[in-house]
Amino acid sequence: MADSKREKILVVQTSFLGDAVLTTPLLSAIRRRFPKAKLAVLCTPQARDLFAGNPDIDEILTDDKRGSGGGLSGAWRKAKDLKSRGFTIAVSPHKSFRSALLVYLAGIPYRIGFRQSPGWFFYHSRVDRDPTRHDVERNLALLQPLGVDPAESLRDLRVEVDPVSRAAVEQLFHSLGVERNGLIMGVNPGSVWPTKRWALEGYAELMIQLKKKYSCQILVFGGPEDQQITARIQELSGNIGVSLVGKVTLQQLACALDWCDLFITNDSGPMHIAVARGVPVVAVFCATTPSLGFYPHSSKAVVIEKELPCRPCGSHGGRRCPLGTEDCIRLIKAEDVLRGVDRLLDGKNRAGRGGWDAYLPQYISL
Repeated sequence: MADSKREKILVVQTSFLGDAVLTTPLLSAIRRRFPKAKLAVLCTPQARDLFAGNPDIDEILTDDKRGSGGGLSGAWRKAKDLKSRGFTIAVSPHKSFRSALLVYLAGIPYRIGFRQSPGWFFYHSRVDRDPTRHDVERNLALLQPLGVDPAESLRDLRVEVDPVSRAAVEQLFHSLGVERNGLIMGVNPGSVWPTKRWALEGYAELMIQLKKKYSCQILVFGGPEDQQITARIQELSGNIGVSLVGKVTLQQLACALDWCDLFITNDSGPMHIAVARGVPVVAVFCATTPSLGFYPHSSKAVVIEKELPCRPCGSHGGRRCPLGTEDCIRLIKAEDVLRGVDRLLDGKNRAGRGGWDAYLPQYISL
């Protein structure tokens, strides 16, 4: 398919926030392949801020599929809107049936998606979604029908920040007494899925050890839904962290991460945002495993996990442990996570490697 300024390309990614971030190398590769095309992304309203300011994107469209745009009638209205925009190519890293149906109903002349999608038959070109590869690599493989070699594509994650959000964060930090002197550690104990959350007692003990060993400032991250768990962590640790819970928008989260020398987090969207902002990450994997393809896409990262035959118990984790033991959570101790912190602060990473290895984290498997 020839490159032309007349091409109008739509990328559909209406999954979770982390998935949105992992789509950004795909967007960069499309921009390089079609420099004069109009490139739009369709995402959830919540993910809009993650794409804002990205120079690879010309237009951000939203699909409120869990709100006013839900159901068959909502899908039909959205497809009608997409059809009116005259897209010529659709690429869908989101493998849901709804995404495939949308681009079909929109009548987009050339549609690319995964062969493993429930709506695979709506696509003209279907690409295998290799379960052994990182999600960034799987997404880039979608461009093979367009003559793009994934191995030659840019792979860095990208989340931009705007000056207004940066100024708001600086003002907030000033009011909270956060200063840019000495080490600043970020802690993110939340996740949509309870079985992906490391123990509250573990986070509290880790914060105590970090403060004692590094005399650092500790920022506690989380959304409004994390108020209860972060309050308990603060209580157990003696309120040694500065809480940002419910105080920052998604854009401001990215700005706040820029202040961190290191970010300690569960397997979650903020983990990928931190990687996109170039922040070293210590990621605690509980119910999920890196083998699912969503590990931190960075050599400046350490993954902590307890090797158990029951992991993963689901592709996203779950509401409760199927065995009732929560071994993947409780058998990881604060000293284990501290080892990851020490390793990154000592500069023991894989920087300097080439190819995909330049994006591989280190592991501490227990």
